[in-house]
Amino acid sequence: MPMATEARVLLLGQWLSPAYPVGAFAYSHGLEAAAAAGWVSDGAELKAWLEDVLLSGAGRSDALLIAASWQATNRAALEEIDTIARAFAPSKERLFETDQQGRAFGTVTGAIWGRDLSGLSYPVALGAAAAHEDVHLNLTQQLYLQAFLSNLVAAGQRLLPVGQTEAQAILRRLTGLIPAVATDTQSGDLAELSSTAFLSDIASMQHETQHARIFRT
Repeated sequence: MPMATEARVLLLGQWLSPAYPVGAFAYSHGLEAAAAAGWVSDGAELKAWLEDVLLSGAGRSDALLIAASWQATNRAALEEIDTIARAFAPSKERLFETDQQGRAFGTVTGAIWGRDLSGLSYPVALGAAAAHEDVHLNLTQQLYLQAFLSNLVAAGQRLLPVGQTEAQAILRRLTGLIPAVATDTQSGDLAELSSTAFLSDIASMQHETQHARIFRT
C-alpha cells in the first residue's frame, strides 16, 4: 500500500483546498433550501443535518465511490463507476454539482499531473487522481470528507445565525466521525451504495425551483 508521506499530504491539501478551482463554495448541497424551509435554523440543527449527510447520505456514498475509483485498474472500469455515481444522484442539481466539480477538478489536475480525468464526476476523478499519484486511499477519503463538510459548514454560516467559533466547533465534532466512515467504505464495494438522508435529497430537489438563492445547488 502507498505510504502517506508528507509530499502526498501536501498534494491532497492542494487538491482539496478552497483555493483549488473547483468552485465548491458555490454549492450548498441542498442546505439553502433546507434553511429556507425552516428545517435547519441554528448551529445545533446544522450539526445534526450534516451528521446525517456524512453518515447516511452523500458523505458515505462519495467515500465509497472514491474507494472504488482508487481501486479501478483501467479507464473502462472508471467509466462504469462514474455511470453508477451519476445514476445514484437523487436530483438534477446533485448531478450538476458532482459533474461540474468533477469537470473542473479533471481539467486542472489533468493539465498539471498528466492524468486523463475528463468526463468523470468529482469523487470518481479524485479517487483516480489519488491512485495515480500513490496517495493513500484512507487519507484521500478522510481529507475529502473534511473538505466537503468544511464547505457545507461555511455555507451554513452564510445562511444561518452561526458564528465562526460555533462553526469550527461543529466541524471539529463532525471531523471526529470521519475516520470510521473512511474505514467502513474502504472496500469500494458499490453493492453497499445507499442513502437514507431523505430530507437532504428532497432539499436538493426543492432548490431547483427556489426563486431567490445564492448557491447553485
